[in-house]
Amino acid sequence: MEPVEIAPADRLIVALDLDSPEIAQNMVARLGDAVGFYKIGYQLAFSGGLALVPILTGLGKKVFIDLKLHDIANTVTRGVASLARLGATFLTVHAFPQTMKAALEGREGTDLRILAVTVLTSWNDDDLEAAGYAFGVGDLVERRARQAAMLGIDGVVCSAEEAGRLRRIAGDHMCLVTPGIRPAGADPGEQKRVMTPARAMAAGADYLVVGRPVLGAADPEAAAWAIRAEIEDALKARSAAP
Repeated sequence: MEPVEIAPADRLIVALDLDSPEIAQNMVARLGDAVGFYKIGYQLAFSGGLALVPILTGLGKKVFIDLKLHDIANTVTRGVASLARLGATFLTVHAFPQTMKAALEGREGTDLRILAVTVLTSWNDDDLEAAGYAFGVGDLVERRARQAAMLGIDGVVCSAEEAGRLRRIAGDHMCLVTPGIRPAGADPGEQKRVMTPARAMAAGADYLVVGRPVLGAADPEAAAWAIRAEIEDALKARSAAP
């Protein structure tokens, strides 16, 4: 698997966590050239939002379908094969070995890239213990990233807090996609492992997923451009570092 060159404009992924395709399309129009990559998760997908994938790609946008699939292998394989026909760039599955293998089989012959979700950014060590896990967040994230790398998964979804550790595992061949991004002073909401755009990029993230700080801003387009500028400044600093 060869490293994928990432255009600076694609590094910001805006999560269209909205109630209908019509509202989402209005937001996309409002954001204009400030955003070139969008995420469709449960909220929009379950209200008909998957139909937006070819519409967005027809506008020259990229799409990340965030459904975090996890089921028996046959179900995952067939589900991924169906989703692969929509033309999205990314699709998430949970980072369980059987699930990841099944997803890779389902996307075979397409350009769809599979991302493995390590540990949700709204979870911490206490949440994992309550769920019966014997690992803390850091150890479980690293374990799952190693399994994903061994299987040939295209990238992992992790908190920016773990990006530095995972970059050593991922090398240049797996991308790191980081939700839980909040500009300085923004409300973290239910997220427990958050980081600013600049710090996330400095830590080694490839893509930043941002929802409410853009969608809920008084001027969403200006908010997106501000995050884009912060990303580009961080990239310059990262490339200049010894």
